[in-house]
Amino acid sequence: MKHVKHILSALLLLLSLSLAFVACKKDPVDPDPQPAVTAITSIDPATAPVGSTISISGTNFSTDPASNTITIGGVTATVVSASPTKLVIVVPAGAANGPVSVTANGQTAQSAGTFTVAIPGLKPTKEVRGTTFANMTWKKDTIYVLRGQVYIPADYKLTIEPGTIIKGTGPEMDPSGNKYPGALIVERRAQLIAIGTPTQPIVFTSSKAAGQRAYGDWGGVVLIGKSPVNQSRTAAYPNGVRGTVEAYGEPFDNSGTLQYVRIEYAGATQPTTPASRLGGLTLIGVGANTVIDHVQVSYSGSDAFAWFGGTAKLKNLFAYRSFDDDWSADWGYVGNVQFGVSLRDVSTGDPSGSNSFEIDNYQSAETSDVTAVTAINGYTQTAPTFANFSSFAYSTAPTTGLYNAGIYLRRNTAVSIYNSLVYGFPVGIYLEGAAVGSQANITSGTLDLKGVVIANALTPVVGAGSNTPEQATAYFTGAGRSNQIVATSDVATLLLNSNNLTLSSPAFVLQTGSPLLTGAVTGSKLADSFFTPVTYRGAFGTENWVSGWTNVNPQATDYDR
Repeated sequence: MKHVKHILSALLLLLSLSLAFVACKKDPVDPDPQPAVTAITSIDPATAPVGSTISISGTNFSTDPASNTITIGGVTATVVSASPTKLVIVVPAGAANGPVSVTANGQTAQSAGTFTVAIPGLKPTKEVRGTTFANMTWKKDTIYVLRGQVYIPADYKLTIEPGTIIKGTGPEMDPSGNKYPGALIVERRAQLIAIGTPTQPIVFTSSKAAGQRAYGDWGGVVLIGKSPVNQSRTAAYPNGVRGTVEAYGEPFDNSGTLQYVRIEYAGATQPTTPASRLGGLTLIGVGANTVIDHVQVSYSGSDAFAWFGGTAKLKNLFAYRSFDDDWSADWGYVGNVQFGVSLRDVSTGDPSGSNSFEIDNYQSAETSDVTAVTAINGYTQTAPTFANFSSFAYSTAPTTGLYNAGIYLRRNTAVSIYNSLVYGFPVGIYLEGAAVGSQANITSGTLDLKGVVIANALTPVVGAGSNTPEQATAYFTGAGRSNQIVATSDVATLLLNSNNLTLSSPAFVLQTGSPLLTGAVTGSKLADSFFTPVTYRGAFGTENWVSGWTNVNPQATDYDR
């Protein structure tokens, strides 16, 4: 019996030790752990228009928005915010109906369902005509239609919200019966506050449907200020605008603000004798306190930008496929302009000869060599300063015909042009008459061309009238001017962007190592605080300032929604 008890005690001890061993043993480690899986569980909402935000729920997303790549129907979207289980994105322009794809943490997932791009309804329209004696605000949820000449009179203000569309009608829609095309004209002491954004530019365009728009469908945009001009006080405003010059001397006048604005298909013929046309943007006596930057004028049936006197200062201008001149100045304009690019469609132009720059000093009916206009309203000469401009025409060796010169200077003008590029014009610089022949403007320094590159020109420099070709060439190539002539055979050395002259998708930022990235002149009139100091020649260095807010295919753009 005692033996049996010993055996039982031994068995109990052994069982206790076994249980203790099992209790102390660690859980086994899984030899093949499963990685986190990127997946999409839902899209909210599953139907939304371009530009709206939607949420994508799922797993294994990156918390860094830039580390997630999301496409809708194959088009990449912008990520607004990110967490491991939720992404908020903006429906991108060009998105098509289709699945949503997310790539995060090295994995790609696709939604089981299809996202649908909603088509917004048509915006309501509102006709505007005549003169409105009230402050107004035009909102982006309404399309405004200009019928005839629409005036903002003295002491009133028009404010336009970002993203607003304004359409101009043709002369047949003039309610007065006078055959004036639709135009917006801001008179002296009135103001236009049109502040768009890079993502919501303000657009002035044709009232015609997409696919039917053309050069000169409507009038254009006009600002009038109280800054000096060099015309008689009884002289009528140009191109059918009502009123006379009168006499003002307020160089720091303020006509408002234009930022991130597009003006398309302007330049219709005015019912004047002789026939005339407004430019896309016309500035008459506009003062230096007016803010104008990031403005594109496309398919103008006349000039793109036109200055009639004044002291206005502008930056970041894009003239695209103009019919006549890109940059036209006269009536004693003495303002400053920096960063401008123009791209021509060489199949379209004015039979009289289109130019990129056309700088005058007197009425077009007056002769080339005339005495200076009496300074009734201040300045006697057109003497603006342009810096960092690029003007592009022909890609191959240019021809004569619809085109004249990249820079056409005449009638005793005293312009200064610095650090600029003229490419592909039959004539690079055309110096006519008293502009240089008298030597007075050169001696005084009021006419100053420095850091200018003429490339791919049939004839780089031309002199005419009292200015001989030899004088013109000697002036342009003179020591200390840092001007350059690049033959057609050598244009590849400039290392321009390969899409520089591609009308459908132009690109202007220079290639790495381009000689245009250096060599800019300094000092002289560039010492004015308005000018941004840069090292490059032409309109572009490494910053693509036309990106996002411009449009080179307005013909296909649906502005009704």
